[in-house]
Amino acid sequence: MSLFPDIAELLARARADLRMGVPVVLASGDRGVLALAAETLGPDRLADLRALGNDACIAITARRAETLKARPYDGDLARIQLPDDVDPGWIRAIADPADDLKSPMKGPLISQRGGPADLHRLALSLVKSARLLPAALILPLPRPQDFAAQNGLTLIDETRAAPYLTRRNPLHPVVSARLPMEVSTNGRLHVFRPEDGGEEHYAVEIGRPDRAKPVLARLHSACFTGDLLGSLKCDCGPQLRAALAQMGDEGAGVLLYLNQEGRGIGLANKMRAYSLQDQGFDTVEANHRLGFEDDERDFRIGADILKSLGFLSVRLLTNNPAKIAMMEKTGITVTERVPLHVGEGKHNRAYLETKRQKSGHLK
Repeated sequence: MSLFPDIAELLARARADLRMGVPVVLASGDRGVLALAAETLGPDRLADLRALGNDACIAITARRAETLKARPYDGDLARIQLPDDVDPGWIRAIADPADDLKSPMKGPLISQRGGPADLHRLALSLVKSARLLPAALILPLPRPQDFAAQNGLTLIDETRAAPYLTRRNPLHPVVSARLPMEVSTNGRLHVFRPEDGGEEHYAVEIGRPDRAKPVLARLHSACFTGDLLGSLKCDCGPQLRAALAQMGDEGAGVLLYLNQEGRGIGLANKMRAYSLQDQGFDTVEANHRLGFEDDERDFRIGADILKSLGFLSVRLLTNNPAKIAMMEKTGITVTERVPLHVGEGKHNRAYLETKRQKSGHLK
């Protein structure tokens, strides 16, 4: 019988639970913790957590800890002790930087030190992959397997989950169909679905590119605000249309449309970053204050799709050297970088300059 969910399916279930405010149990051998996403925590669940014990903490990334002036003794994360009078508002303020400038003093914040932090790290990976704020409430459990069974909670084994979360998630082709477009009536859309049940990714093929030659290609991350709404805060929409137009003019190309909104942090967190930019922070500083890295995207997805379509070399439409490096690292030869400078204006000039200065984007 193979009806029992495997680790990929259990992780997908755990992400859905965390998004709905449901706790999950994380275990490593006899050790275990109860984990809840700080963003979706309600007062009732907080009261239940406190009733189970007083040694809970909130795990945050080192980036967020830097903003809060908390000590990340575990290197990439900090475990902040909960005050006796903790309430959902305090937890929200630790996780969400929206009111940092209005209420900068949240401490003194006491960071825990000593003891393993592997399950805290796993909890942060899960809430990140669920596109939530990277902060989680953690309560140690003496018998995690029994607790999960008694309370009907999803149980995740750390030794099985940790390697899976860092590996390349296999993509499977779902369907492809002819798609005539403005730039070319000879177009085709390919849909790929990740094995873990995550968001699908797309390849837009223009013409019939020769698989034996370098194909004009573009790795384009989904941008709801720029691609659909014509946002002037970024250059994504103009880049998308310019890339497709160039492929149409040349008669061949592949545009990979990857569902990694907001550099991989999701649309809600991207809007949070925009709100922080309105307070005076640049795009990199905003991501850091939220607890994310500069760029959380996985460009290996694009390489895997190209290989699936039969391409091993590309002329890459990009200004981002990280995309070139990742293509080369994953076995796709970049024979040429094709610059793509469009869409700069007064509303995004500072944003584009930040990408050049802090993220190494090329002119």
